[in-house]
Amino acid sequence: MTSTETPRTRTLPVTDLSLVVLIGATGSGKSTFARKHFKATEVISSDYCRGLVCDDENDQSASRDAFDVLHYIAGKRLAAGRLTVVDATSVQPEARRQLVALAREHDVLPIAIVLDMPEQVCAERNATRPDRAGLPRAVIQRHRRDLRRSLRGLEREGFRKVHVLRSVEEAETAEVVLEKRFNDLTHLAGPFDIVGDIHGCSSELETLLGKLGYEDGVHPEGRTAVFVGDLVDRGPDSPGVLRRVMGMVKSGNALCVPGNHENKLGRYLKGSKVQRTHGLAETIEQLEGEPEEFVQEVREFIRGLVSHYLLDGGKLVVCHAGLPEKYHGRTSGRVRSHALYGETTGETDEFGLPVRYPWAEDYRGKAVVVYGHTPVPDTTWINNTICLDTGAVFGGRMTALRWPERELVDVPAEKVWYEPVKPLVAEAPGGPWGSPRTESGGGRPLDLADVHGRRVVETRHLGNVNVREENAAAALEVMSRFAVDPRLVPYLPPTMAPTATSREEGHLEHPAEAFAQYRKDGVAQVVCEEKHMGSRATVLVCKDADAARTRFGVDGPTGSVYTRTGRPFFKEPEVTEEVLTRLRAAITDAGLWEELDTDWLLLDGELLPWSLKSGGLLRNQYAAVGAASGAVFPGAIAALEAATARGVDTGELLERQRGRAADAAAFTDSYRRYCWTTDGLDGVRFAPFQLLAVAGRSLAAVPHDEQLFWLDRLVAADEAAGTGLLRRTGRILVDTADEDSVRAGTDWWLALTAAGGEGMVVKPLQAYAKDGKGRLVQPGVKVRGREYLRIIYGPEYTRPDQLERLRDRFLGHKRSLALREYALGLEALDRLAADEPLWRVHEAVFAVLALESEPVDPRL
Repeated sequence: MTSTETPRTRTLPVTDLSLVVLIGATGSGKSTFARKHFKATEVISSDYCRGLVCDDENDQSASRDAFDVLHYIAGKRLAAGRLTVVDATSVQPEARRQLVALAREHDVLPIAIVLDMPEQVCAERNATRPDRAGLPRAVIQRHRRDLRRSLRGLEREGFRKVHVLRSVEEAETAEVVLEKRFNDLTHLAGPFDIVGDIHGCSSELETLLGKLGYEDGVHPEGRTAVFVGDLVDRGPDSPGVLRRVMGMVKSGNALCVPGNHENKLGRYLKGSKVQRTHGLAETIEQLEGEPEEFVQEVREFIRGLVSHYLLDGGKLVVCHAGLPEKYHGRTSGRVRSHALYGETTGETDEFGLPVRYPWAEDYRGKAVVVYGHTPVPDTTWINNTICLDTGAVFGGRMTALRWPERELVDVPAEKVWYEPVKPLVAEAPGGPWGSPRTESGGGRPLDLADVHGRRVVETRHLGNVNVREENAAAALEVMSRFAVDPRLVPYLPPTMAPTATSREEGHLEHPAEAFAQYRKDGVAQVVCEEKHMGSRATVLVCKDADAARTRFGVDGPTGSVYTRTGRPFFKEPEVTEEVLTRLRAAITDAGLWEELDTDWLLLDGELLPWSLKSGGLLRNQYAAVGAASGAVFPGAIAALEAATARGVDTGELLERQRGRAADAAAFTDSYRRYCWTTDGLDGVRFAPFQLLAVAGRSLAAVPHDEQLFWLDRLVAADEAAGTGLLRRTGRILVDTADEDSVRAGTDWWLALTAAGGEGMVVKPLQAYAKDGKGRLVQPGVKVRGREYLRIIYGPEYTRPDQLERLRDRFLGHKRSLALREYALGLEALDRLAADEPLWRVHEAVFAVLALESEPVDPRL
């Protein structure tokens, strides 16, 4: 090269998720090369790790510990899916062997970039470094000697790519180019039509493509077909299927991943010895009638197939036999094998077939995995996965999934083309959340890992909600020991904050503050609902036992009635079923099954009387106070009155004791209003105030006036039947900007509480409301009556000095808790409506219960 020539740039392709190992003698320029071509966070230097463990980057005695740190950090980065560069000499096979093993452990490609610099260059560079100035030249010579012995064998050691730079000029002009993995098509957003196993059924394929809207392999709306593999074998026309699929792939109208049958056919076409079983013999015979050029195209097509694809921003994974999340986007023989064949338990069934490991039951990934391989009689969503092999070649159906619509499209097989070894029959129904015996259908309902430890739950309406480890532990105790079957607890209600503290004379809570707050938040209309003095109850009622089994996977119960902590409301299952039977009859008479197009409803409400569930609290806390005051004050007042009659000056003591006795009597009257005797269900009342969800829909955002219209019809149907179970919720609509309307709402509350009512709950009429800054507002605030609050704050709380002290109460934490639990409840309902797996719904439900163990003033 003359002095006027410019060195030619050397391009070094590097896969974007890989373990890059820089190899070279000390002083060869590895660290300089790394700084130039990679982010500082991507590079892990052995020198730096040596400094971490002993404060001296050149202390070779610390090398073992330093490399332990290096391997640990590299492993964490690879596990997180990050490009990782190791800056160490790595001239000895043993050092490289550990790095190749690390790459394989995390299913990424190991790539070697070798800086084979002349000895003189390395020596001169070390001489300029104060910490290396005295390094013996023999060290450099030994490094170069070890490197030269290894150069030819790097690929045999397992490095997928080896780039060797042999001069300073090559190193300085080289350009590292990051390449996407072959399986990374996240930039393709679709829409897609994902087609299940075809197995040579060319006619059915053409019918299905036509039904999907394709015309001669092209969709007029630009949709892309994605084939999950097993195009060949067993069916009547494997060449026809190959011709269609290959043509669509070549023209850019389709993608295809390999199935195990293509893999075997490819090995045969390469000349490998394979057994001509499972339909391969028929495919070979069919291909013998095709031109050699076509067979060659088939060979090249199969050779170029990628094990799986990540699509639509990583939200969709398509493979043949399913793929756990840890393998998504990874590249290794292990990943390819799982994508082609799945995983077996090592056992065989009664038909002599391998027992498949139910990986989908353990799947917890965010991406939807669409696959085939194992014939199923019906498509079922299991933990965000779905199998599309519905046995077309065995006389079943050929199925496709439209994405992102999640719509299933299928066509029946024209005949049984191949008799299956194992009959293609449906299993006993277990519902999307599994059956209690076999856990079929929805996978294993729950796993400790789903709820254990510190959790972060993503919600659509409030972002991430954090759950502390200690709160999760408390919730786990309740759920595992006391709660009803988790499949029958799809929702827990949020706590509710009281209105801001009132400055009205004689009142701690007053409607004026509630109306003012919502007016400030930009909420124009609110609904004031009667607050029933009972116990919060959520009721899941199914149309019949079949509906409960089909949707919730339970065998026997037709629903549940549970408390706000998930515990069964009634000890006897027979009583629960009787409540559900009466509710079911009212729903039927009101015509809601048909109107809402559902076979189950989820209701929120109050069960009365309060004493039904809180008998122990009444006896031990409230009645004890009432009894003690009733025993003490009459005698004390009588003694003071007698002393006064004798002329003793009792001062204000007598009047104070009379006042305290009156307060105590008012306290006793307050809690007695909410207690009455029940016998079985006689005397029990349920006051529903919200219809939360039905099949396929969350109704949490439906305006409250519409909600109450449905519920009034339900109550009317119950009254007409004469069962006396349901109770209407009184209400009044208030315009927060209209003084007359606000005054009417306040008067309604005063009348309600004067008649012995607990108070009211003020809610935005639109149910789901935000303020002017786009933030969630409180879904409801309670405004409790003056006399009811005696139960909460004590008999004498209305005295001016006590009221003034209580006005300093802090509401911030309670309001924050209410909003977080509300967002989690909405998330649970959204996931329930979308038929998401139980663990996903329960994640949000469990978080509500966990937050309930946060310390907060129980009087609020």
